Amino acid sequence: MKLFDLIKRKLFKKKPQTTGNHLVDFYNRIDEDSRLLSKCGQIEFLTTVKYIDKYLQKGMKIIEIGAATGRYSHHFARKGFTVEAVELIEHNIEVFKANTMPNEKINIIQGNAVDLYVYPDNSFDVSLLLGPMYHLYTVEEQKKALSEAQRITKSGGYIFVAYCMVDPSVLTRAFAENRLQEFIDTELINIDTFETFFPPHGVFKLYTRDEIFDLTDSLNAKRLHFVATDGYAPHMSKSVEKMDDFTYETYLRYHFKNCERQDLIGMSPHTLEVLKKE
Repeated sequence: MKLFDLIKRKLFKKKPQTTGNHLVDFYNRIDEDSRLLSKCGQIEFLTTVKYIDKYLQKGMKIIEIGAATGRYSHHFARKGFTVEAVELIEHNIEVFKANTMPNEKINIIQGNAVDLYVYPDNSFDVSLLLGPMYHLYTVEEQKKALSEAQRITKSGGYIFVAYCMVDPSVLTRAFAENRLQEFIDTELINIDTFETFFPPHGVFKLYTRDEIFDLTDSLNAKRLHFVATDGYAPHMSKSVEKMDDFTYETYLRYHFKNCERQDLIGMSPHTLEVLKKE
């Protein structure tokens, strides 16, 4: 057995982890509500909204599964849509409720993306799964979340699924930030094979495009788009934040023009898959 595998077994034995505790701790510590407000963060938000807007029609009913603090739910509720929201983390729900305006047709419940039993089949025109796939570590859980989103979406309705990608994280976190030893010590990477691992203490599950397509090809749905939502911007975030208005607007036009180029998508930390239920 290789030394890496022995270390990995020993570490797992010494500190058993639970997904829920790590997620609660993570979202209690970070300011998720403002993450999409910076110039760099807005690119992910604006791109996601742009693709949702392509398919939204007046009167459509929306559900956001894993709504976090509600940036997307509130956005569409304030445009007059009826929005149902589901969120696992209590802290996020508190922030979500605090940000809700009196005229919003919006409701939030605490729930889990892998079991949406409270909603009947074919309930929603648009289902947003913009966070749960980040934190589901097994293929079984991932498929369950996708199948639940498909189940509650009407035939002909749309499912929007967000993912975090492997290679941008490896390149920026392990190498550019000189944290390779940390990745090895916390059993996140095998430097012999460059296989990556995603235990709960890592918080995020990262994907390749092939893994994503393998998951969703089994759904009764047609893939309409696979999009780089933030593209290269996070790799040059300091420069993006300093852009004047003209440069920033020009960069946004460049990004929107190229965000579906498949040769560039792998460098985007976040991606969006747009599916139509058949």
